[in-house]
Amino acid sequence: MKAAAFLYPWDVVGDPDAPARLADLGIRQVTLASAYHSTRALTPRHPRHRVVTAAHAAVLYPPGDRWSGRELRPYAAGDWAPGDAYGEAARALRDAGLDVHSWVVLAHNSRMGAEHPATSVVNAYGDRYPWAPCIAQPATRAYLTALAAEAAVRPGEETRGTELESCGWYGLAHLHAHDKIGGVTLGEAGQYLMSLCFCGSCREGYAGQGLDPDELAFAVRGGLEPVWRGGEEGDGWPAVEKLLGADRAAATRAWREETARTLQETVVAAVRAAAPTGFQVLLHADPVPYHCGANAGVDPGHILSVADGVVVPCTGGAHLLEPFAARAGDDAVLAANLTVVSGMGGSPATLAADAAQAAELGATELRLYHAGLASDTDLAHVAKALSHAK
Repeated sequence: MKAAAFLYPWDVVGDPDAPARLADLGIRQVTLASAYHSTRALTPRHPRHRVVTAAHAAVLYPPGDRWSGRELRPYAAGDWAPGDAYGEAARALRDAGLDVHSWVVLAHNSRMGAEHPATSVVNAYGDRYPWAPCIAQPATRAYLTALAAEAAVRPGEETRGTELESCGWYGLAHLHAHDKIGGVTLGEAGQYLMSLCFCGSCREGYAGQGLDPDELAFAVRGGLEPVWRGGEEGDGWPAVEKLLGADRAAATRAWREETARTLQETVVAAVRAAAPTGFQVLLHADPVPYHCGANAGVDPGHILSVADGVVVPCTGGAHLLEPFAARAGDDAVLAANLTVVSGMGGSPATLAADAAQAAELGATELRLYHAGLASDTDLAHVAKALSHAK
């Protein structure tokens, strides 16, 4: 089974040994970040540094002329990825015999939310989520579509496909700065209600579903009252219906799922229009359509009719693959994403068994998170597991 590993350009640029070291793991592909959110990342083997601080969401290459005169535009990286860091890393990886696919983070951008607050998701209490651009707003949708086309399809021969992260709704759940939101257990239903957006575009969308936006916001706040008191409301869609009422819940879901679905269609079409023939387009995805986050909630049958496949979170169990496997055609890529950094909750020592379980549930490929962050011991486990899989 083909295995690919995630990587940042700064894991490669300035470390001439990195490409060969990665190839020796037994992977065939690197999924290399080209547009990424703010982060602080360890680089345990780099000869020049050990910690990289990416201060804000940025493209890791020089942004093109298409952004001239546009209010919403990507930010160039600072000293953590100067110049065309993506291109430099991609060429070095290709020279080592590795395929390179781009890794594009879309609706997750705290700097855009800080500088253009009106673009952010607004909850029922009026709080803005600067890390979460509202994907219903026309200007934001246009920005995300253009960013995907540019960041996914880098010029030259270095990039053969892309993986699109956060191509859908982002909500409350997010490790934002020093996060202090765990004092009340929201559960899946509380997360959904706290992720409903009430910006102008979403208020119009709810009205189109027959809802009064002010009454809906009032109902959301009322539904959350028992949650704030520490009540247990359970998980799954029935718990959302319990808090909000079945009809209101269904109407909000209809609006949000249509919004995400049309964005995904538009973004994938834009990437395909900019890409050469045979360019592969995958989405990081969750098979529950109303879920928010980096792995966007999708309808499995629909997304597999739009993209070439999906990347599915499988650390801790591969059950999320099953809804995709039930709807996948023969050519669909179902990539099981397994964390191989033990310090981040991964289990590289059980990679062979985890990969085998994922294959039984429908996985056709593996994605390993994250070759640049893992220790030497973790990578040794990866190399051993992949050697046995050959």
